[in-house]
Order: sequence, then structure tokens, then C-alpha cells
Amino acid sequence: MSIQSDTNTFDAIVVGTGISGGWAAKELCGNGLKTLVLERGRMVQHVIDYPTMNLDPWDLPNAGETPAKIKAKYPKQSRWGFDETTRHFFNDDSKYDYDEAKRFDWIRGTQVGGRSLIWGKQTYRWSDLDFEANAKDGIGVDWPIRYKDIKPWYEYVERHIGVSGEALGLSQLPDSVFLKPMELNCVEEHLKKGISEKYDDRVLTIGRVAHITEGTKPGAGRGTCQYRNRCKRGCPYGAYFSSNSSTLPMAEATGNMTLRPDSIVCEVLYDKDKKIATGVKIVDANTKKVIEFKSKIVFLCASSMASTAILMQSKSDVFPDGMGNASGELGHNIMDHQLGGGASGKIDGYDDKYYKGRRPNGFYIPRFRNINTSSQKVDFIRGYGYQGSAGRNDYSTTIPEYTYGKELKAAMLEPGGWRINLGGFGEVLPYHENHMYLNYDKLDSYGLPNIVFDAEFKDNEKRMKKDWIEQAQEMLENAGFKEVRANKRDSYMGGGIHEMGTARMGRDPKTSVLNKYNQLHEVPNVYVTDGACMTSAGCQNPSLTYMALTARAANHAVEELKKMNL
Repeated sequence: MSIQSDTNTFDAIVVGTGISGGWAAKELCGNGLKTLVLERGRMVQHVIDYPTMNLDPWDLPNAGETPAKIKAKYPKQSRWGFDETTRHFFNDDSKYDYDEAKRFDWIRGTQVGGRSLIWGKQTYRWSDLDFEANAKDGIGVDWPIRYKDIKPWYEYVERHIGVSGEALGLSQLPDSVFLKPMELNCVEEHLKKGISEKYDDRVLTIGRVAHITEGTKPGAGRGTCQYRNRCKRGCPYGAYFSSNSSTLPMAEATGNMTLRPDSIVCEVLYDKDKKIATGVKIVDANTKKVIEFKSKIVFLCASSMASTAILMQSKSDVFPDGMGNASGELGHNIMDHQLGGGASGKIDGYDDKYYKGRRPNGFYIPRFRNINTSSQKVDFIRGYGYQGSAGRNDYSTTIPEYTYGKELKAAMLEPGGWRINLGGFGEVLPYHENHMYLNYDKLDSYGLPNIVFDAEFKDNEKRMKKDWIEQAQEMLENAGFKEVRANKRDSYMGGGIHEMGTARMGRDPKTSVLNKYNQLHEVPNVYVTDGACMTSAGCQNPSLTYMALTARAANHAVEELKKMNL
């Protein structure tokens, strides 16, 4: 990929190379715009820079476990979990630190491809139940779009990335354009049957994931999933969707992309006479040199918090509180998805059954709370879904006598008992007081202020979590599982890795930062299409919505340029 340029002037600038940035680059370059794509982190090329993609446990010291001394250098990133097969795709906290007024688990991968290299790939559409929720509940502000506005862009994105899944016909979870679904194992099928027999409002299905399960998709030789479950190491087959295997190679193939890693964007430049953005200012991570690049449009796709920090840093006489912040909402309304609770259990009767391969996916139970007027009354608004899986352990983990000697060697060849786990994924409401701010008294090595988080789960989230733990136990018990136990693990904001909402979309410039096309109300040639734009959080994984919004916004920008409106 080209990382050199003999010009500082482009048609478009894209900041960030993750899921949103990759899509912005693909669409803008594909429409003929000479586009500069800026990435804060290092270069990562598809396949070439996946050093552990084919390694087995015995190929690494300590079977790949990260030594305590090394892990101590990652006090925040290690909250989510990594080992020596994936650590190189997570931030070094000593280089990319942040502060917490309240604990906030900001898990990041600062490299070309961003977190598209390590995401969970769960891919779900939203419905009008989500887009109308704020207006119905009187929470936050109303979304300026509805499902019909984004539906064609969901379809457009899905046909490109490849989504494996099963059609259900649910109003709260619209079906996607599907490739063939992955298979549930026998114990998951048992739970599916138990739920269908005991409940009228619930269904279990295989997770919907951005994995190619049949055929090929465009990009860098993307082929079918090999069921290795080594996705977070980087997939040499390109079977799961990432910027590196898909959108960035397609942008490069147009000849219109200039990719520049190690480029820390610190400000969006503004012409107060013309009332438009004129480009961005960066700090070169290697030389510390400050460079300005010019463009007609700017797409901020650096991640919810990073894009907002750039806007906050873009101060001037016109924008004393940050670019586009006339509403005072920039940095506020932080949302995530709440995890850390559910249930597990054992089951008898399937000792003669096993499964083939390492399926990189689990099952999904869509939202069933607060769907319509016939839904069971509960003491919270919005809802949650479940993600989970069933599997077999080896005997040595459950029988003390088999943990050494020849008994251990024999036991390792035999599968142990079946266990199943259900984990809740709950919606978090947009609270104005959940916010981030910049500490100019603490500057990083590039002279930029530290980001500080002050956000927490509140009563609605706590009541919701209590319910999903109880319902998880109930479903397992009703389906005949034994030794059912509640999982009440604590969770914190950011831990869902779906941080969003700090530059929300809305209808009114007085209460929102972006309009219905993801443009800054005050600076229409600046688009923000990552998680910062979200007005509410839903309970579904949001990455598909980010991609659809980005493709929609990029094509809107192209049309506006043609009309000479930008």
C-alpha cells in the first residue's frame, strides 16, 4: 500500500482505518476521490503482518500465555484479555494511556485495521424498535433516521462483507442478506428446543457473524472460513471481515488512496470566512514533525472517543469549546453495552456426541423484553440479548485424580462433560453526565491532552442485569440443565468494547452534534461515522450499523461534491 505522497492536497481525508475508516476509504476512492487515509498507529498488511496466525500452543513459550511481568505493562488492555498470539494487536498502555474519574475499560488496537483485526464479528441489524426508542421513552434525543433510511445500506454492506446466519422474521431483529449459517452443536440444539417448548417470546439461533461460509467475497483473496477459531491473530484466508482483508485493498486497487500510518491527527483545520473545514493537522509519530493536509471533505472514523477528542482539540474563535460543539453535547452521552452476567450449567445424556472443528461463533438469543404491548412487564426500559455456547472439557479439569501421570495422558484423549454458558448483552441509556473530557495539565509525548472518562452504569442498567441473570438461570433449568449457577461478575463502562455516543446524531443543532447524514451541523464538510455518532445504543452489536452509516454518508458526500454543495 502506498504510504508516500508528493502532495498535501486531496479530495478527501479519512481519519482512522478500522471498520468505519475502511468503509469510508473504499467508498470515497471507489467514487473517484483522491483520498488520504491517516492512521495513528503502525502499518499492518494483510497476511504479511499476522505473525502468529498459524502457530500452535507448543510453538510459543508458556503455551502462549503472557508472562506476568509483560502483562503488568498492559494494566488496562489486559482487563479484556489477550495472550502472546494477539498482544501485538492491543495498545501498550504506557504509550497510549488515558485517565479514569470512574473505571472505564477503553480497549484499543492502534494499527492499520484498528479493532477490525480483533473484533468479535457479531453482525446484527437494528430495527425501528431501536431507532424510535429515545422518542418513545423521552430519553436523550430522537434519531434523525429510521430503519427505512438505513435498510438499503445494510443490504449493500452485507453483500460485501458476507454475513453468516439464519433468517428468523423477527420485527425487533430484521434479517440480513445471509450466507449459510454455522451449525449449533447437540447441547445448543437441546437448549433451543427447550426454549421453544417453554416460551412463546424467545428463540435461540446461531450467531450472525461477518464470516464467509460459502463462496468468496471481494478484497484480498477472501475465501471461506476454515473453522480454526484463530480470528484475532489475523485471518490469512480473509474469511472474516476486516479492513485489512477487504475495504483497504479495494480502496488501494482504485489507485486513489494514499495511506499514511504513524500519523496522529490533532486538529481539523477551519476557514472561518468560508465556514468550511480545509483539512487536518497531524503530528508524525516518528519525527514529531507537524504537517498540514488539505481536502474538500474530512471523515472522522478514529473511534468514538478519539474522533471526539480531535473535535474537542479543534478550538478557535469560532469554536471555543471544540468544533461543532454549539450544543454542548460533544463528549457527552457515552454509551456501551453492559456485560458480565448470566448463567451456566451442565447436562447429561450427550456423552456419545461431539463436534468438529473450532467454530468461531456462539449462539444468540435476541431481545424479548419491552418489544410491544404484550411483552411481560418489567421494572426497566429497553432490553438485552444473550450470547453463549456449549462445549466439552477434558476429564483432567474435573477429576483431581486425573491431573498427573499416565491417568492424565489417557484422560487427555477423552472428552469430559458438557457445559453451557449464557451471557447477557444489555442496552445502556444515553446519560448526559456520562462523559469524557480533556486534561490539558497532562500532555502525552505528542503534546496532546489526556482523555479522562467519567461514566458509569445506572439504576436502569442494574435492574436490567438482575433480570437477565434470573432469566438465564430459568431458561437453563426449564431446559433440563443441572447445577445451574448464576454469573454475577462485575462489569464497567467500556468493557463491552462498544463505546459510542460522544457526538450524537439528531434533528436539532441545539441538542446534537451531527445531522441525519453524519455531518457536523456547523461544518457540513466534516463527517463523523464511527461510534461517536450513535444516538442510542440498542442491545445488538453495533459494527454493522457503523458500516452502513459510513457507506451512506460517504455516498452522500460524493453527491454533495458533485452538486458543488461542499
